[in-house]
Amino acid sequence: MKLLPLLALCATSVSGLLFDSLDHPPQGAKVYSALDKAELHRIGAHHPGHLDRRTVTIRSSHNDTDDISADFLWGIRRANHGGRLLLKRGEKYVIGRKLDLTFLDNVEVQLDGELKFTDDVPYWQANHFYYDFQKSITFWRWGGRDIRIFGKGVLNGNGQRWYNEFAGQEILDPDNTYYRPILFLSENATRLSVEGITELNSPCWTNFFINSKDISFDNVYINAFSTNVSAEPKNTDGFDSLNVDGLSVTNTRIDIGDDCFSPKPNTSNIFVQNLWCNNTHGVSMGSIGQYPGVLDIIEHAYIENVTLLNGQNGARLKAWAGEGVGYGRINNITYKNIHVENTDNPIVLDQCYFNIPTKECASFPSQVNVTNIVFENIYGSSSGKEGDVVADLVCSPNAVCNGIELKDIDLVTPDGEEGVIVCDGIQGGIGIDCVESSSA
Repeated sequence: MKLLPLLALCATSVSGLLFDSLDHPPQGAKVYSALDKAELHRIGAHHPGHLDRRTVTIRSSHNDTDDISADFLWGIRRANHGGRLLLKRGEKYVIGRKLDLTFLDNVEVQLDGELKFTDDVPYWQANHFYYDFQKSITFWRWGGRDIRIFGKGVLNGNGQRWYNEFAGQEILDPDNTYYRPILFLSENATRLSVEGITELNSPCWTNFFINSKDISFDNVYINAFSTNVSAEPKNTDGFDSLNVDGLSVTNTRIDIGDDCFSPKPNTSNIFVQNLWCNNTHGVSMGSIGQYPGVLDIIEHAYIENVTLLNGQNGARLKAWAGEGVGYGRINNITYKNIHVENTDNPIVLDQCYFNIPTKECASFPSQVNVTNIVFENIYGSSSGKEGDVVADLVCSPNAVCNGIELKDIDLVTPDGEEGVIVCDGIQGGIGIDCVESSSA
């Protein structure tokens, strides 16, 4: 196979494997004209919500070790600039090499089959894209502009081996060197949309968006489960973000055992509607303020019509405290029409996030201000784990907390008794009766 010069590869290499040009397709690949309606219907590329396009197909994998990474890369390059890559229903496509897909422009991926990563842990530990924020790694990264992924298929992180081998460890342990890949990551992406697919068993976070703008997910199902009771999925957050302007998640169901939705530093203009979360750590703003001397911001978020079941938290604001942390603000956040059942902390302001000792948080309180927050029509029941407390809003003495309002709150204990609302250090009160934490 003839290899092109390095400059001609346009940053699209896959560990040295590359087909020699877009005009010479790999075996089994085909390109269909947007005008060939009959063929588009026959192969399943005609979609009622998307106009017909030049459509590319590639061969599927014969088994779980048949890596088609190079085929996939050729296909998406061939579909770039106005086309579509079709991954057919009933077929499996195995990715076994890291992929840099940050060159995309006006491209669609119709995922109706299964796109599955290998669980070759030694390979992925040595070959990945790395980000300093919480030592994050990923199998691949998507970037560019006007990227649409849609269909009824599955993006499968094949996480069981990762769950088994990470059992008992912590992602934020400074000595941890067992990094687990994020299932889907965008970097420097503008107008990226994902619709209809299932995201299954990510080894770590399910979605992470970095330095991106106008990201939207609609009608997506995210699930992580383990077949080993001693090794549950861990840190499999539904959504995380860093330096993102415009993040929309609608009509989505999540069952993952960690944060359902959790934008992180410098995320703004957030819209969440019709979200269902089971067995999660809640819909969180943060965490922020983790790194020394760094300003972190989360603001302008509207979260409406959310169901939170059988989880650790409901509506949560979270920030770091302790020696050598950062500072920032969580501002202009609305939680409205939130149904909570069997949840430990239905409403919580946590300014001593993670496993920081209480004494250290008291000596080095959080410097993240919390302002202009509305909790409206929050109803349901707690799990009783925190006794009668159903809302815990305790502001750090080093932070400003004002403009925090609770209205139409109807949260009860498992016995049906009216829950206790705790508030400390919030300027101007919270709009309803509450007690100090010492009284609770």
